[in-house]
Amino acid sequence: MDTDIKYIKRDLEAILKEHLNKHKIIVLYGARQVGKTTLTKKLFPSEADYLYLSCDQSRIQEQIIPDKLALGRIVGDYTNIVFDEAQYLKNPGLVLKILIDSFPEKNIIATGSSSFDLAHKLSEPLTGRHYKLLLFPLSLAEIAHSVPPTDVRFHLEQALIFGTYPEVFKLKTNEEKILNLQTLTDSYLYKDILAFNLVKNNQKVKELLIAIALQIGNEVSYSELANTIGIDRKTVEYYLDLLEKSFVLFRLYGFSRNLRSEINRKVKIYFYDVGIRNTLINNFNELALRTDGGALFENFVVSEMLKKETNKPQKANLYFWRTYEQKEIDLISEKNSVITAYEMKLNKSKKISGFAPFQKLYPESTTKVITLDTLLQEPLLI
Repeated sequence: MDTDIKYIKRDLEAILKEHLNKHKIIVLYGARQVGKTTLTKKLFPSEADYLYLSCDQSRIQEQIIPDKLALGRIVGDYTNIVFDEAQYLKNPGLVLKILIDSFPEKNIIATGSSSFDLAHKLSEPLTGRHYKLLLFPLSLAEIAHSVPPTDVRFHLEQALIFGTYPEVFKLKTNEEKILNLQTLTDSYLYKDILAFNLVKNNQKVKELLIAIALQIGNEVSYSELANTIGIDRKTVEYYLDLLEKSFVLFRLYGFSRNLRSEINRKVKIYFYDVGIRNTLINNFNELALRTDGGALFENFVVSEMLKKETNKPQKANLYFWRTYEQKEIDLISEKNSVITAYEMKLNKSKKISGFAPFQKLYPESTTKVITLDTLLQEPLLI
């Protein structure tokens, strides 16, 4: 199917525009290649309306110092300034603080592909002076609003195999998509972690990711992961923290109200993008030929829910649920004391055993079954 789309309008674009002219820094996080640069440039009518500074370039780093006069000369009369990949600046927090305090009329946007370094450097200097937003790979809703209605199911099935990174989505052939994903996985997935010398063994990070990719949908034991790849448990937790802060994967914890029958110490780990997951295990088979289709679908839906909730002023808390009697539910959403239980099913004929015991414990909760068909209903997903 022909996908000839130059730009997909991101849901975050409207939110970013609402945050302009508020005399605060906008910090936009997101993995590399998710479209942060493209999105920030789309906020302004023309290139003459903003100053773009690529902070991973050494010549830019040398000029941007925490000095009001030096910064004033750089930003000049520009009203809108974009600091792309701001984590590479020597002192980004102080630089941005001086700018917003000295030139409150300017719109200043800083982007970062990792939060482990940038968030730490910004937290104290920018207390009360910034908004934090996250950009993810394309959501199903963004895709659905950019293609003809008759094509949405095709793109959903493609997304389950190749993910939804913008450049991957726009490519026409499976071969092009796979090559792009392989380059993305090999060249960008660990770039910030390696650039800041935060890991000693890149190969072990990749082995950890592969081990997790083979366990999506299942509860994960840090000790078992450590034994599998031959490192200690603390190193596993350290690597997971870095990968989470680099927006490669995220963790979901068990839902519990301290009832004896419930398990709340386990964790599930999902990928923000299932295309990256499939690349790590080198499996691009269509759904009908896969043994991991259910787990893959579960990862996709949980990630979609996370995309939908993350930038809201009040987010839903997301969990999974399981009891010692092996009753389980894929996803629990809790917001304003409203609890919703979700089960993801590729095969609609499979019986759902977890709803009844869950509602017995939480009679005020509601339940929903998510299938390929319900994903395509309006409003999309949930």
